[in-house]
Amino acid sequence: MVVSDAILVALIGLGGSALGSIFGILASAKLTQYRLEQLEERVSKHNNLIERTYHLEEVAAIHEEKLKVANHRIDDLEQGGGT
Repeated sequence: MVVSDAILVALIGLGGSALGSIFGILASAKLTQYRLEQLEERVSKHNNLIERTYHLEEVAAIHEEKLKVANHRIDDLEQGGGT
């Protein structure tokens, strides 16, 4: 069985194109995976910041309430001491 030069060149070209496509797809998949990991890390940091912010707001509200109570007590003492 004799294979013509044109068919042999076509098969080699097909093999090269297939390998090039496969390696391109793998490289693209690796890049996509890397970018997803980076995005997940950034989202995690953002979520952590949001949680810390909520906690600080809760603590600030508690301190504000304590300050109001302390000011009210001071006002009561000042009014009681003046009579």
